[in-house]
Amino acid sequence: MLELEGICFSAEDESREVEILNDIDLVLDDRFIAVTGPNGSGKSTLAKIIAGILQPTSGRILLDGEDITGLSVTERAKKGISYAFQQPVRFKGITVRELLSIAAGKDATMADICGILSEVGLCARDYIDREVNASLSGGELKRIEIAMIIARGTKMSIFDEPEAGIDLWSFQSLIRVFEKMHEEIKGSILIISHQERILNIADRIILLSDGRIRKEGTKEEIMPELLGYGQPCRTLTDKL
Repeated sequence: MLELEGICFSAEDESREVEILNDIDLVLDDRFIAVTGPNGSGKSTLAKIIAGILQPTSGRILLDGEDITGLSVTERAKKGISYAFQQPVRFKGITVRELLSIAAGKDATMADICGILSEVGLCARDYIDREVNASLSGGELKRIEIAMIIARGTKMSIFDEPEAGIDLWSFQSLIRVFEKMHEEIKGSILIISHQERILNIADRIILLSDGRIRKEGTKEEIMPELLGYGQPCRTLTDKL
């Protein structure tokens, strides 16, 4: 279980302090949680603070009762928090097989790798020895990144706008992967997204606006309010 207590975050902008998050209190223990809201509401900042990429100005973060506020990204990863960037990182010279073995923390067998890649809709024969570089499409990189997180088996897996930068076909494939993860995940998934298809498979939706939590609950409770903000986008082309 992840708890956020009084999380605030401010940043300098043209010689003045701008408040991005204000007094965020959350208990994250559902299997599939979606964070949504207008652009500039603090969604990605919140995800980066949970992952340890940014440090809050004030407040505490607890993982299973342990205060992890001062821990780095690497230290939090060891504790069981994974973070997937909007634009997945490329690893020139590293193959998919090697990357998944690193993520799993062991020399993964062919059977292990085939099983993980099949979960994200990739044929192991076509990808296992490919480098994780620019030869892969955005959709392929997203699925390989998800495969890494599955291989790690983390307590909290964070995805920051996974639909960003991919085509509609890849997005539809990604939705199927998330639906399967929702069914089988042992930890929790936290996704930052505007997409209705993602929000519809979440157990809980958190609505942010102006750096504050405006509402949280089920899709039946949150969707009417989202419409008031002009959210969510129904398709990838709407967002683009």
